[in-house]
Amino acid sequence: MTTRQIVINVPESVLQAENTDADAFARELCILAAVKLYELGRLSSSRAAELAGMSRVEFMTNLGRYKVFPLEAELLDLESDFA
Repeated sequence: MTTRQIVINVPESVLQAENTDADAFARELCILAAVKLYELGRLSSSRAAELAGMSRVEFMTNLGRYKVFPLEAELLDLESDFA
């Protein structure tokens, strides 16, 4: 798997407010981005899990932590099929 590095400037005050270090904050940002992109339907659960750095099962299991329904896209597809 080929990856690219993206640099994001984060003010030190944000790290202090979050009471975290840069590495932990970067990992959390990847997970948050993956969850939101999945929620918006822009990434499949497999690609979102890849971005989050975890297995698809682990990603789907953790979605509840972020108040995201894990099968929203599938539910919407079913609803449109019956509409």
